[in-house]
Amino acid sequence: MEIIHISAECYPVAKVGGLADVVGALPKYLNKLGHSAKVVVPGYDNAFSKENQFDLVHKGQLRLGWFTFTYSILKEATDKLGFELFLIAIPDLFDRPNVYSYEDDTERFTAFQVAFLNWLTETNQMPDIIHCHDHHTGLIPFMISHAPIYGHLKGIPTVLTIHNGQYQGWFDFDKLHYLPKVETSRLGFLEWNGVINPLASAVKCAWKVTTVSPSYLNEMSEKANGIENLLRFERPKSLGILNGIDNDVWNPETDPMLTHHYNSKTLKKGKKNNKAILCEQFNLDSNKPLFTFIGRLVYEKGADLLPEICSIALSRNPNEINILILGSGDPKIEHSLSQLTHFYDGNYNAFIGYNEKLAHIIYAGADYLLMPSRVEPCGLNQLYALRYGTIPIVRRTGGLSDTVIDIGDGGFGICHDQTSVFDVNYSITRGIDLYNDTKLFDTTRKKIMQIDHSWESVAHEYLTVYQSLKR
Repeated sequence: MEIIHISAECYPVAKVGGLADVVGALPKYLNKLGHSAKVVVPGYDNAFSKENQFDLVHKGQLRLGWFTFTYSILKEATDKLGFELFLIAIPDLFDRPNVYSYEDDTERFTAFQVAFLNWLTETNQMPDIIHCHDHHTGLIPFMISHAPIYGHLKGIPTVLTIHNGQYQGWFDFDKLHYLPKVETSRLGFLEWNGVINPLASAVKCAWKVTTVSPSYLNEMSEKANGIENLLRFERPKSLGILNGIDNDVWNPETDPMLTHHYNSKTLKKGKKNNKAILCEQFNLDSNKPLFTFIGRLVYEKGADLLPEICSIALSRNPNEINILILGSGDPKIEHSLSQLTHFYDGNYNAFIGYNEKLAHIIYAGADYLLMPSRVEPCGLNQLYALRYGTIPIVRRTGGLSDTVIDIGDGGFGICHDQTSVFDVNYSITRGIDLYNDTKLFDTTRKKIMQIDHSWESVAHEYLTVYQSLKR
């Protein structure tokens, strides 16, 4: 079976969040099962594009309203990622370093999707499945189904995976002319709440809709930034499939970003050595429990509460704990977290920014990972933490509910019900108590390292979806 994944992100090509990790792993594991999975992403002007070799496989033109753009299809020459990777390079739109947050993002990602379908058309490609990820590719199911210019592709099943339903790609109907001509009667498949909504359109037009955890599918029926009723209506063709992690990348026994490797049998020494490296680098005490946060410093992650959470935890437990933050996002949150270093020197530190190597070292050296998320469709950080023997402290929401069971309920993590300063600090207190119960603490860490959240089993679930759509 030939499956084409189309996405705005793919690790290690371009990464902003968990979307990149999924698109960079799932195709590889589908290929290991004997299928042909490929990935198509925009050709950004970033390090990956500059440091790797690409072959030009196609050139063409696309119309975006009154504008004409030339596009090139570039194939990564070595297939070193475990799948065929194609970049769609569109000068003036994607020859920039960042993935998002440009004023013309609507134009950029609309052109990307039109170029993709033009490429399939001009080269007579008929894959078995087109798998679209999030709103950046959400117009593809509509164009395949309702734009006469792509009518020959109509028999190709399309799958939409919603990684984060809060972002939907809305734009006004005054930009309708960006799309190929369709009959007026078809415009209802684009519209939601008076505007063009690419994510809603994909929910309507895709043959199958998946979310990245079963709990997130349920939650979206109640809270999905305005498309709740649509998701409830389309529930018969929807299902939640929990994300996996790439065990080739996230493996403390072989991780090239670690100085000290370990497995479930050697975790005590291995984590102690990695913790010592962290604590030396950030002026912390390796004899105290180390609580960490890794991720985007945004409201959805509960990061706006982190300054107060950290201040209270460090004041209530003087010289008993360490806290280390790694992340970037809201400038106000960044500033507040940086300021705390002046008040809790020796017990607290923060690295403002994104650093993949440091993230791996933190997973390996930390005792606890804080995830006080308001919204967490699946969450990968808690899965990485489990893999590295770091106990997650999570709010029960989305994929966190599906993957972390409270230790008080016979599980292995620490859970709370609300994203609040009180709930998180109470969980930190529970974490201190668990750390001091050396036997239970070590048993729990060994237990979580043996939990299997690999992509092998998840890939089989996606194959079942694909096969159900074959005619």
